Amino acid sequence: MAMTLRLTEDEQTALRERAEVEGISMQEAARRAVRDYVAHGSHRDRVSAAAKRVMEAHADALERLGR
Repeated sequence: MAMTLRLTEDEQTALRERAEVEGISMQEAARRAVRDYVAHGSHRDRVSAAAKRVMEAHADALERLGR
């Protein structure tokens, strides 16, 4: 699937410089950034869900501790 990504001049410069340092194309650098963003969001969602389960399972103890 193709898409157009509009960047500011500063963003494009930063992307180009980072890609050059890593020896990859700007496109590959952008694709990696998207994958990292998605993975980070998924991880955050799993951590939030786990924290909610723990808080529900130990609600009485947390209430006694004055959370």
